Amino acid sequence: MDNNLDQLIKDAGTIAKSAGEIILELNSHERQISYKSARDMVTEVDQASENYIVSEINRLYPEHEILAEEGGASTPNQSPYKWIIDPLDGTTNFVHGFPVFAVSIGIQFENELFAAAVFDPNRHELFTAGRDRGAFLNGEPISVSKTHELGKSLMATGFSYFNDDYFKLNMELWASIYGKTQGLRRAGAAAIDLAWLACGRLDGLWEFSLKPWDIAAGALLVKEAGGLVSGPLGEDLDLSTGHIIAANPSIHPHIIKEISLFKHRL
Repeated sequence: MDNNLDQLIKDAGTIAKSAGEIILELNSHERQISYKSARDMVTEVDQASENYIVSEINRLYPEHEILAEEGGASTPNQSPYKWIIDPLDGTTNFVHGFPVFAVSIGIQFENELFAAAVFDPNRHELFTAGRDRGAFLNGEPISVSKTHELGKSLMATGFSYFNDDYFKLNMELWASIYGKTQGLRRAGAAAIDLAWLACGRLDGLWEFSLKPWDIAAGALLVKEAGGLVSGPLGEDLDLSTGHIIAANPSIHPHIIKEISLFKHRL
């Protein structure tokens, strides 16, 4: 199993980097944009990245299950391994030339997060992690920040594409928490937020209604970097709901305390 984990981490990182290079190569081309909803876009670049990733997984691990954002999922099977893929996290940023987007690949083994790779092609930064192996940035160990006080923290969040109850809740949370921190950021790519939290650039984050491919890899990065990852009230993370709190161990309880003021809305 140990050797298998090492190979999975290596392969996930290699595939993520190559997909990121495809994204950059196609970045100069005129984009073909379609809409999954009024604000949720998909481009031919998302599809090209996903096609490459899925083909590589099928070549290297034909028996493994795949869950991918743009529909490149495999038929559910009996394999204990599942690859959870976002081929271009931050599509809206990409379309507008805002350089915050990434390729995110998480791998589960028996429904537990097992290996992860997040590649930021704009900064040539590859974040990787394996269960009980630690987290790394371009091969060097990383850890979450040591910020202890909420008032000295830099936080992040994100918003749903839909003007639903969770969007409204998060707007109220933003207003409630903003003045209690040194700053609050909304970069528009959850995988990047989680990777930056894992290496200490952010101190904590929360978000609602994400998809499994948005957070699977990043959640493992944070855990292996010494952070805490949970649901909004401190319960175990449930990828199916997409509600997440992630932070260093000192800041995590502060976020739970703030969100608990709105627990009747969850």
